[in-house]
Order: sequence, then structure tokens, then C-alpha cells
Amino acid sequence: MANLLDFDIDRLQAALLARDCSATEICRAALEAIERRNPELNALLLTLPDRALAQAAATDARLAAGAPPRPLEGVPLVVKDNQCLAGARVTCASKILANYTATYTATAVARLEAAGAVIVGKANLDEFAMGSSNENSAFGPARHPLDPTRVPGGSSGGSAAAVAAGMCLAATGSDTGGSIRQPASFCGIVGVKPTYGRVSRYGLVAFGSSLDQIGPMTRTVRDAARLLGAMAGHDEHDATSSLHAVPDYLAELSEEAGAQDLRGWRIGVAREAFGDGLDAEVEAAARAALAAYESLGATLVEVSLPHLSYAIADYYIIATAEASANLARFDGVRYGYRAPGVTTVHDLYALSREQGFGPEVKRRILLGTYALSSGYYDAYYLKAQKARALLRRDFDQAFQACEILVMPTTPTPAFKLGEKTDDPLQMYLSDIYTVTLNLAGVPGMSLPCGQSGAGLPIGLQIVAPAFEESRMFRAGRALERALAS
Repeated sequence: MANLLDFDIDRLQAALLARDCSATEICRAALEAIERRNPELNALLLTLPDRALAQAAATDARLAAGAPPRPLEGVPLVVKDNQCLAGARVTCASKILANYTATYTATAVARLEAAGAVIVGKANLDEFAMGSSNENSAFGPARHPLDPTRVPGGSSGGSAAAVAAGMCLAATGSDTGGSIRQPASFCGIVGVKPTYGRVSRYGLVAFGSSLDQIGPMTRTVRDAARLLGAMAGHDEHDATSSLHAVPDYLAELSEEAGAQDLRGWRIGVAREAFGDGLDAEVEAAARAALAAYESLGATLVEVSLPHLSYAIADYYIIATAEASANLARFDGVRYGYRAPGVTTVHDLYALSREQGFGPEVKRRILLGTYALSSGYYDAYYLKAQKARALLRRDFDQAFQACEILVMPTTPTPAFKLGEKTDDPLQMYLSDIYTVTLNLAGVPGMSLPCGQSGAGLPIGLQIVAPAFEESRMFRAGRALERALAS
């Protein structure tokens, strides 16, 4: 069986249908890659060989019986370990859930399985998805697949590293403030944060309920579009999931649909995203991508997001407030870690949370509880919600002048392990270009647009209006092809 890094989903499915390989052989190749690379990268917290091989065998039996192929037939998939998979542990990379087994499967994951995906493992992450480097995992950091002395990004760093290292063809991530797009940028893959409500959050362990979205992480734009098409859509189990119809993203990327023709398109360039703090190599790669768009017939239009400078502060008030409320349920009583030897209810609560949560989670719970406390609610949380409305309005006004917005995904390439752990504010600033999209609820995608002098990937972020993922995919696929030519 060839290396999985040589495949995308289109080629894999063609090989399956031509009987050049079987789903079982593909699955074994993924499991062998995990066995070979995961000890160094720590990208996966759990491998599921028996389950995966049984799914692959069922796929082979379906195809042998003449059944039509499903959209993700035989595709090895990794699931971020804050998403439930019935019968498997879901730890959120936290000691407090280290031995918790899910009793049901998240809707997005179930839809991927129904589309034929073969789940080979659960991915490492920052504890409860709180972090930008994957260094906050209770089970040790994931590492960058090109340079293990560097971070793969976070919180979906394990998912990104697994895809980039060839342990799978695709993975799920979750994105609260950039946790899909930032690690995708660092690892040189494609990562998509859908419009809020496009994908069900049922079965996703909540961090910030008004910000969280599950999304795909793949090696190509077409693969990302294929996965999003499979997982998106209304879910009766999630009251925040949208009733908007899900387009056929792949059909809209076809040559017949004119997907490569961007003549007449206006590409919005956010003025505030090319200022202080942006690494020179990242800016050069982004500018080169903009020039590629001009060569495709698009017109560059400068737009303004005047409240972008408030995004980090705004995000870390709203996100921590929601985290404080969501994580109150982890108390040592109903499930999860329980501190030993306690004799009072107060000690049970206090010690279970003290021993079960890591430093970053504690920091965010404290910040969020403070922002929601009596006397500070109006000064912090209410003001943050007003700023959020202004940020949303910035995007609405910008999209009146352009079809898509383009900006860097991250201000720098992947940084060294330990480089920012002693300075939380510097760590938070690595999300400066991504958190705004979660606050506004609009979709964004990171795709590779170049490399640094050290050979590290650099990502470009494409932003579209709400529920216009097709527009985002079309622009991304056109750029992907232009940069490859």
C-alpha cells in the first residue's frame, strides 16, 4: 500500500473503485503510519484498530456487493478528542475526564461515519480546547510533524499533525477562536471553520457555546469541501444548528461550474491585518497570494475592520465567561475525576477541580467567573457583547465591497515548544486574525500559501459571508491551483 501522503480523497476513491487497493489495506496503512510516527509526535491520544478494521471490512463488503460508493468511502479519519464517539474515551486531554467513555456519538462524527469514513483514532488537543499550541494537554504536547521541536498549533494540534504526517487523510477539529485554522496554518494543511450553526455541536464538549464550531482538516480544498458537505446540516439535537440548506460544495467546485474563473471577483484586503506584529515572511507570502489572485482576474479592494484591535480582549472575556459556565458541571460528583480521601462536599468540589484541571483551564475559569460576577458583569461581559456587535457590523460592511476577505491566518509561523508558555498574553496574540471570525459567526478557511526561510508552512485565511462557504471554497481552490502551477 502506498504512503497515505501520496493520496487525496479523489485519488483514494478512484483506487478503491478500480480495485487497486481495498479499504482494509488503506486502514492498515494508516494504522502503520500511526504506529511509526505517533510515538514522536503524540498527535493521537487513542488508536482504534479493531473498530477501524471492522469499518474497513464492512466497506470492502459493500463495494464487493456492488453498492455505490459513499462520499467518504474508506477514508481514514481522526476525531478530535473533545467529540464523542460511542464506546470510546473522550478525555478533552484533561485529567478530569481521563477515564470517561462516551455513551453516544457526536452528530458531525456520526454523519462522517455514515458517509463511509473509517475512524482510526482520537486526536490530542489543548485541555478542553483552551490553547494555541497543544502544550496544555494533560497527556503531553503534540509536536510539529516537520520539526518536532516546534508546536503544531492549537487547540486542534493533534488533528493537524495527524493529517500532515500521513496518519490519516482527514480529521475533525473544533474552532472557538482559531483552533482549526491556526494549527492548519502551522502544519501546512487546509482547515475550515464553518459558519456558526452550519455544523451541529451535539456531542462536542462545550468550551464557548456561542463560538464553538466543528470543522474539517484535510490536505486539499476539495477534501475539506467534501467533509463539510457530509457533516453539515440541521440537527434536531442542537437548537443552534441552522435550517439553511447545505449546497453541493463539490459540484460547485467543478470545472463545469466555472470554479476556476475569478474574473470580476473583488478580493477584500483588510487594512488592519497587515500592520505591526506581522512577521515579514508571513506578509510576503500573503502578498504573493494576493498577486496570484490578480493573475486570476480578480481585483484587490482595500477594506477596513476598524474594531479588529479589540478582538483579542473581546474574545477572552466572552470565551472565558462561557467556559466558566460550561465547566461548572465538572465537579467530581456526577462523572469524571473525583479527589480521593475527601470528607466534605466542599472539599470534594474544590479538590476534584483543583487536581483535575490544568493551569490554563483554571486561568480561564477564574477570568470568566470574574467577568460574570456581581459588579463586573456590566463593565466587562456586557461591554464585550457590545463590541462583538461592532465587529459583526465591520464584516457586514466589508462584504458590501467584496466577495471574500483575505488576511494572514497567523502573525508568525510555528514557534518553538516552550517559547510562549510563560507569557499567556503573547500566546493569546497568536490568534489575533482568527478570533474575530468566531465573534462574528462567519466562515473562514486557512490554506497553505508559502513557506518561511526555515521551511515552515505559512497559511492564508479566506473569509466569506455567513453561509457562503461555497464562495470560500471556490476562492481557495483557485488559489491552490494557481500556487501549485
